[in-house]
Amino acid sequence: MFRALRKSSRTDILSTVCNFHSAQLQCVKEKTFSQALEDGPDLEDFITGTYKEYDGKLKLEKGDKTRLRLPPWLKTEIPIGKNFSRLKSQLRQLRLSTVCEEARCPNIGECWGGDKHGTATATIMLMGDTCTRGCRFCSVKTSRSPLPLDPEEPINTATAITDWGLNYVVLTSVDRDDLSDGGASHIAETVKEIKKRSNILVECLVPDFRGNENCVATIVNSNLDVFAHNIETVERLTPFVRDRRAEYRQSLKVLKAAKTCNAELITKSSIMLGLGESDEEIEQTMRDLREIGVDALTLGQYMQPTKRHLKVIEYVTPEKFKMWEKIGNELGFLYTASGPLVRSSYKAGEFFLTNILNKRRNKQAENQ
Repeated sequence: MFRALRKSSRTDILSTVCNFHSAQLQCVKEKTFSQALEDGPDLEDFITGTYKEYDGKLKLEKGDKTRLRLPPWLKTEIPIGKNFSRLKSQLRQLRLSTVCEEARCPNIGECWGGDKHGTATATIMLMGDTCTRGCRFCSVKTSRSPLPLDPEEPINTATAITDWGLNYVVLTSVDRDDLSDGGASHIAETVKEIKKRSNILVECLVPDFRGNENCVATIVNSNLDVFAHNIETVERLTPFVRDRRAEYRQSLKVLKAAKTCNAELITKSSIMLGLGESDEEIEQTMRDLREIGVDALTLGQYMQPTKRHLKVIEYVTPEKFKMWEKIGNELGFLYTASGPLVRSSYKAGEFFLTNILNKRRNKQAENQ
């Protein structure tokens, strides 16, 4: 997941991170450009390129010390779904911290309350709010020695989300290089507890575990439905964007190992755009992922979390994202989600994967 998150105010509770996906606010097609800017873009605008009239600067040239202004297609309002208030109240009662609210996610209402597809999703961050790594795109706080894991977290997490009426949950986490298994057994135990209590589909967006295939196998054998690990950026930029322990080839190794453990398991990865990568490098990264059997891919715009983090080099246009979606489909990905507000946990993608997984379940039931 793109972990460009705000710092949590607590260190002993879960951080709940909502899924980012393309804002679909209603606009009248006859609106002028200025009126559309006032209301924010809808999905049709992303596809047809209503915002081609925007003449602001989208890319920094070499040596440019300025910061790019946010383009109109990234300016949205927060919609409130019918389930929003209930879930917010439960979060407070459970003393769970949510970055969804702090970061003003534009899709918080739909993700928490379900959308036109009827699929309610949530993303839970396990193992605390402190990471042992310091990626330059991410604002999660770091420490060599984070607090010990909460042994009750797997049960508490499963108990909490079972009551939320979710169809699909994403379990992500900080990196915990201080632990012998990187927290793999803790994540796996959480999946097992969820599966004991419900039929919720579970995706795990996991660290690289320093390339340890035994840790990968622990996650795969937990009975999860989707195994996700983010490549984050192209190979050339990896040493500058990610922590030095997060290597491009190591991430490919992790994703390949998951497929080796279970060839039927859906694997997924994500790429941030706008960090100075070339088109050729993006396509090569997509090909590298496809060659090791990655099934689902998301591509989204990198957003600078604070002034201390990497600057945005380029704001990629919606038309360009559409092109990458087309290329992803041509390369044979099961699903390619590509758009400015798309994140590794992406509502439309989860709806798509839910349908595929449910069909597989039904087929297996018929064969038994």
